[in-house]
Amino acid sequence: MAGFTGFRDAFFLSFIWLAPVLLFPRWTRQISAFVGVVLWAASLVNLSYLAIYGQEFSKSVFFTLFETNLAESQEYLEAYLDLRLLLGLVVYTLIAWLLWRRLRPVTLPRFPAVAVSLLLVLPNLGYPYLGYMKGRASFRYATLKLQARLEPAVPWQLLMGYAYYRHQADVIEGLLRENSALPPLQNLVDLNGDTPRTLVLVIGESTTSRRMSLYGYPRKTTPRLDALRAEGKLQVFRDVITSRPYTIEALQQALSFANEEEPGRFLTEPNLMNLMKQAGYKSWWITNQQTMTRRNTLLTQFSRQADEARYLNNQRVQNSRSYDEVVFGPFAEALADPAGKKFIVVHLLGTHMGSARRYPREYEKFTDREDTPPVLSESQVGIYNSYDNGVLYNDFVVSRLIDAFSRNHARGFLVYFSDHGEEVFDEAPHQTKGRNEAAPSRNMYAIPFILHASDEWKKTHAFDFGPILDRKYSNAHFIHTWSDLAGLRYDRFLPELSLVNPDFRAHTRWIGNPALENGLRDFDALLPDRAARPAAGTGEGGRR
Repeated sequence: MAGFTGFRDAFFLSFIWLAPVLLFPRWTRQISAFVGVVLWAASLVNLSYLAIYGQEFSKSVFFTLFETNLAESQEYLEAYLDLRLLLGLVVYTLIAWLLWRRLRPVTLPRFPAVAVSLLLVLPNLGYPYLGYMKGRASFRYATLKLQARLEPAVPWQLLMGYAYYRHQADVIEGLLRENSALPPLQNLVDLNGDTPRTLVLVIGESTTSRRMSLYGYPRKTTPRLDALRAEGKLQVFRDVITSRPYTIEALQQALSFANEEEPGRFLTEPNLMNLMKQAGYKSWWITNQQTMTRRNTLLTQFSRQADEARYLNNQRVQNSRSYDEVVFGPFAEALADPAGKKFIVVHLLGTHMGSARRYPREYEKFTDREDTPPVLSESQVGIYNSYDNGVLYNDFVVSRLIDAFSRNHARGFLVYFSDHGEEVFDEAPHQTKGRNEAAPSRNMYAIPFILHASDEWKKTHAFDFGPILDRKYSNAHFIHTWSDLAGLRYDRFLPELSLVNPDFRAHTRWIGNPALENGLRDFDALLPDRAARPAAGTGEGGRR
């Protein structure tokens, strides 16, 4: 489910259970019975979860179990009572018992038995500490590396998962306490009064606008969004960038009053979730992102501030398969909720690195060299194509969310942007894949930013932004744009930083790491828009 690494670690770690039976062959059946019962009980949990949810059991599952409400936990437990699943577990148990009955001791001379046992145990448990012993890593880092190796294997999967959940939960609780102590926004006014409405924010992942046909890319990677724009149902802003090419750093600015020049404000001032709650909205956070990782603590904090949160991706590693269509059901439930003022956040996995795992097989449309840089190797073409297929699937997901919102006939609007972009062999010399602030490219920073409003909303709100769709904007200031669209006014609101405000003023679009001395750079001076994309090829030749 999560790639070869987890299987490899679990496979080799399982060999340590041979050590005690080699050292004490007389007690083989007793030792193997004890070890077997422990592994059997732990593996039943993992096997059941895999059978029901199609995902690997991970530390995120503990978060889902302990942080959701009682009704959801009850539904989770009831899922285990499926008769077919119980029958499968009985067969699984019977096979283990039959194997145990056939078990015979392996007797080695004492010295070889000790030597083999040490070879089974020490490399598995000691390998992560090689860097520490050579002075290249701290003891804490080595221990964390060992925990990561232990995590895929039972019973460590349960033990490490729960310990990690408790640690991260304590960290998140501390952040929530600090956030709750912040003073509210002063003089908050909702220009829409108490009129019922539904406002939706869809956050994408790793999707650059420069690989979307919606933004002029030659391949038809966004046919559904193209059609919606042709029907006049979308406002597509053409020159929006992210301030950082990493999810956490980008969103801690976009969803708060922080920015590149004042990055610490996301901790010292209210964020978007605080703003919407203070304005009287019932909020949802629906996510297909991983829940419990060291990097995702901030996002989990945001989700915990929502009135209702749905965590749909409990995989152990980000590169596992978890298709974004899983958000459709929870999104429909949120739309159907009777609350008068609703704020719904949907966080997608988008085209995150490992894009071949981001889409079902039926979206594998781009498979040849047409419109790819001609210098790419065969393996690079495969990666290039899989990214475009991911964008195509993302087009399906976003357009389906827009369609569901439209059919709900709610008064309101939907905003979609991606947290950051991705470089996938686009810029010469066409060898870079990923994101790197030290070697930036436009594809890492250029992001889609689109608006859709319901017909009911348009009756009372101007929603034709045609004259301003080319404004240069950094999404670090998104909270001001959102506030403007939602009709929220307060002391910290700055109309000149709202993309849709008549008083908007062009600003320097800073990128880079603000923690470094001289780490900020002007995006437009550093990366002027060379309208022409890198040379693209058709077959063995090339064309623009």
